[in-house]
Amino acid sequence: MENLYDVLVVGGGMVGSAVARELSRYDLRIGVLEKNLDVCYETSGRNSAVVHGGFAYDTGSLKAKLCVEGNRMMGELAKELDFPFLRCGKVLVGNTDEDMETLKRTLKQGEENGAVGLEIIGEERLHELVPAVVGKFAMFSSQSGILDPFQYTIALAENACQNGVDYFFGREVTGIRRDGEGNYHLSTPKGDFASRWVVNAAGLGCKTISDMLGIEGYRVIGSKGDYIILDKRTGPLLPMPVYPVPSNTYMGIHVTNTVDGNVTIGPNADMVSDFSYYGVPQENMDYLAESASRLWPHIHKADYIRNYSGILPKWVDEQGVIQDFKIEIRDDLAPRAVNLVGIESPGLTAAVPIARYAIGLMKEREELRENPKFNPCRKGIVRFEGLGSEEQAKLIAENPDYGEVVCRCEKVTRAELLQAIHNPLGVSTLVGIKYRTRSMMGRCQGGYCQMRLEQMIEEELGKKETEVLYAREGSQVLFGKVREEA
Repeated sequence: MENLYDVLVVGGGMVGSAVARELSRYDLRIGVLEKNLDVCYETSGRNSAVVHGGFAYDTGSLKAKLCVEGNRMMGELAKELDFPFLRCGKVLVGNTDEDMETLKRTLKQGEENGAVGLEIIGEERLHELVPAVVGKFAMFSSQSGILDPFQYTIALAENACQNGVDYFFGREVTGIRRDGEGNYHLSTPKGDFASRWVVNAAGLGCKTISDMLGIEGYRVIGSKGDYIILDKRTGPLLPMPVYPVPSNTYMGIHVTNTVDGNVTIGPNADMVSDFSYYGVPQENMDYLAESASRLWPHIHKADYIRNYSGILPKWVDEQGVIQDFKIEIRDDLAPRAVNLVGIESPGLTAAVPIARYAIGLMKEREELRENPKFNPCRKGIVRFEGLGSEEQAKLIAENPDYGEVVCRCEKVTRAELLQAIHNPLGVSTLVGIKYRTRSMMGRCQGGYCQMRLEQMIEEELGKKETEVLYAREGSQVLFGKVREEA
């Protein structure tokens, strides 16, 4: 069969791209089918961006095991793939006797899971770590951290691509069938694909793909969390994420610093059946601010610069109880298909261990030969604003485009934007450029630079003004000229 892949991964988000990257270690023809026009438009880019310690999950679960593994390797991954990661620690803050008992149980569970760097600290130590926090004591997790989820997902995908993986965007899988030789045929609006193996890494669409594979019966619900982003001037007041004492199923509304200096508030957790609606009602924003202010009383509307939301795919049983990650091969129903269901938090922390676990199941059924040309390293776009003056001057001397700042809020230069426009994955949307450079992410949210970026995309890629998309199909930035030149 002429266009037969060895493996097709359905879903190019963080986990799908981790699977693709880890598969590219082997001598295989690999493709990724992603329904969106980039790799981080859904859950992978809409989360708290926290690298968890592994203490919040039931001992013996895949969530616990793979989270601890992911936490340990994140520093090395950040070096290999060149994405921002900060092991800043995290505190779970309490005030009552009941809170203390819960934290002691949480610490014990974490130690049983293999998490390290956990300790109960008193009020004095807590306020040394986070002076602006409100609380009497806390559990401190020194190995927790934060990263940029956009950059991490893009880094995984670009490294996979550099190692020979084909990415296909705008390819939502609408049907799957097997032929007489056992190969899978996947239908999309932009053509059909064939493969010996299929990996279901579809995230919010995991149940749909699982059903198409013939593995039916999973119940997947959406947990929608809303967030507020605060201006960078609040950043110095928050050196690490601050959480309340957790419940059995929910970590609570927390306050999180970001690797870029902002602060995020959230999330709440609303159960939803619509996996495409990301609006944030005003009453939810008010609730987030009120709840988080009990932990960190520095939340003011004057510092709001944006809100966003994300949806987690939670696999639940008939009673609605949230289940563990499901990573399986059902040889009786769908041979040579790896099925991932309910990959929610801590999916960000555990993405690469999830991928390796899935590939381990494949290797139990088929010998995989190593790819001698595999390169684990990828170099990202240099962030001009984060360099010292001498380094900046050197770059400008080598390339004058570094001397032209296009996004004033985030100090993003023309040179960085050109690299983003010509990215290895071929993503050409405004939001795709935004996620790669932080343009349009500052105080003005693109008020100054957005149309300059649009014009650059036109010029660099030879697009008409009506062809430049904001994020998704049908999201044209311009629909024509207001007036024609004489």
